Amino acid sequence: MTKYYVIAGEASGDLHGSNLIKALQARQPDASFRVWGGDYMAATGATLVKHYRDLAFMGFVEVLFNLRTILSNLRFCKADIEQYQPDVLILVDYPGFNLRIAEWAHVRGIRVVYYISPQVWAWKEGRVKAIKKCVDQMLVILPFEKDFYAKWNYPVHYVGHPLTEVVRSFHSTEQLVFDKPLVAVLPGSRKQEIRAKLPIMLTMAAKFPAYQFVVAQAPGLDESFYQPFLQGFPNVAVVRGKTYALLAQAKAALVTSGTATLETALFRVPQVICYRGSAISYAIAKRLIKIKYIGLVNLIMDKPVVRELIQDDLNELQLSTELDRLLHDQSYVEQIKADYQALWDLLAQGGSASAQAANLIVQQQKPL
Repeated sequence: MTKYYVIAGEASGDLHGSNLIKALQARQPDASFRVWGGDYMAATGATLVKHYRDLAFMGFVEVLFNLRTILSNLRFCKADIEQYQPDVLILVDYPGFNLRIAEWAHVRGIRVVYYISPQVWAWKEGRVKAIKKCVDQMLVILPFEKDFYAKWNYPVHYVGHPLTEVVRSFHSTEQLVFDKPLVAVLPGSRKQEIRAKLPIMLTMAAKFPAYQFVVAQAPGLDESFYQPFLQGFPNVAVVRGKTYALLAQAKAALVTSGTATLETALFRVPQVICYRGSAISYAIAKRLIKIKYIGLVNLIMDKPVVRELIQDDLNELQLSTELDRLLHDQSYVEQIKADYQALWDLLAQGGSASAQAANLIVQQQKPL
């Protein structure tokens, strides 16, 4: 029986980690799984050690304020891994935490697999040296990552993006019932990013009264957290656990940077990417991060497929101007959707990313 220990630190990692676990279970029915993740991973039958809502800290300043908690989690994780003695440690994204665990595990002779590469191509490129030393198998989900790692003479496997299989398999029998066309609002999964962006996003409800604005509630948060933001907006609602049903019906979307931008694109919803962080964190990031875009859609396509409103540019005037284009400029929307199709074709190569990843993980366990 193969024993797996899987660590994911946020909602998207929980989703993709759960699909990888299911793919591994199909190949190794007697395998056991102990995980850090969320509800999706727990639903596979894996033993959930910690929920990602207790792990998610973003931004340089925020990490410093929570350093004691982070260090405590690291100590607890190491002790738990030592007690469990896994055959394979699978790390899903979440680099600040997972790379430390990878280095520690490698020294102890535990086989380390990384599924969904840290974004070392964006900043801290020197981390590749540590990855080469301590990660036995790297499985990447973005097409340009294979070439990036090749520059460092580190062979990795491109398995396609797991979101394509998730979106392809989504079949909603539920319709969100509103008497106006929908604008999706995806403000993120962490409290601090929601507080920074949701108020400015919701000002659009007053400017576009002919539309119903629907906020996608993060799975780890209670509805009561959102209620103060909704006061005074009669055409704003919140839905829980229905983000894909929302995207399947939405005419346009206001989306925080991150995986949600890619999900929105794969559902072919015209979007504007919204980002605002603390002033200090943003100033530090601007000096360190080397990429041209913050949205995954634009990064993968290497061009501005959708508009990005970052920091001070995320204001009522620019946001309303862009949303108006998304709702009323048909030629603009058609170009976005054509680029979305090209994006899909690029990411769906080879079929199921989870199946490809599971095959590679199992194959490497077999003696040569």
